[in-house]
Amino acid sequence: MGLMMPLLAFMFGSALVAAAAYALMPSRADAIGRRLDELTLDRQDAAEEKPRFRSVVGVLKRLGDRAPRSPREMGNLRLRLVRAGFRRDEALTMFFGIRVAFSLGLFAAFSMFFHARPNTVLMVALGGLGLGYLLPGMVLARIAKRRSHRIRLSLADMLDLLVVSVEAGLGLDQALQRVGQELAFAYPALSDELRLINLELRAGKPRSEALRNLADRTGVDDLSSLVTMLIQTDKFGTSVAQSLRVYSESLRTKRRQRAEEAAAKTGVKMVFPLVTCIFPAIWVITIGPAAIKMIQILPTVVAK
Repeated sequence: MGLMMPLLAFMFGSALVAAAAYALMPSRADAIGRRLDELTLDRQDAAEEKPRFRSVVGVLKRLGDRAPRSPREMGNLRLRLVRAGFRRDEALTMFFGIRVAFSLGLFAAFSMFFHARPNTVLMVALGGLGLGYLLPGMVLARIAKRRSHRIRLSLADMLDLLVVSVEAGLGLDQALQRVGQELAFAYPALSDELRLINLELRAGKPRSEALRNLADRTGVDDLSSLVTMLIQTDKFGTSVAQSLRVYSESLRTKRRQRAEEAAAKTGVKMVFPLVTCIFPAIWVITIGPAAIKMIQILPTVVAK
């Protein structure tokens, strides 16, 4: 059993290296495309046009193309990428390539110490392999959460501009387009989402479907409520400006309640840094001199 574990680890590492070499092998289409670039473009111009990390992107794409994919995971993962702001077609392939690269990199980093304790290091290397598989998903979820938070903070200003635009006489579609242009500098994430709505409307999608797509792309609860309110307003023929004004007031009330909730949690959250950072220093300063004095006096007292 002692010899079997290093042999299995060596076979597993060899299989991983062979798979990585096969993934990094340039395909025929890549070779043809590179040859056409050499024939049609000057090398210096091509070097200036292409970014320096193009080769790295190509490697990640090749790894992502050959990575195994679960059909059940594809829809949720694509939605998470869209909510994080990555809408291009190759975003999913790049994500799988990054996941495979992280897994292989961490496994190789932890496998460098197989000569010390093969059994222990094998388990650590396999743990690094699993960590490399999970880490890109965790980072992607964090990016999507931060983007949703930025969109949530920008909703109040968007509603104010939307109310002003609608009350000035613009239709809802024109108001969304105008607000998206005005928010391009302050809130680029929300501005991009509003521009996508305008593109979908120009392409012929119904307004209700375009608004629902906005709610699905962002994953923000407040924006989903706004979309539901706009769809119902359009369906029943009520005043859009009045509905937006009422919703704006309720949204500001909800923001104030969230701020009060965060302020109430501050006292509890401050306990942990106080206990771990400040209390030990205070303990050393207050009790340290007395402890030193006691250590100096205690031998004389015991001797007597």
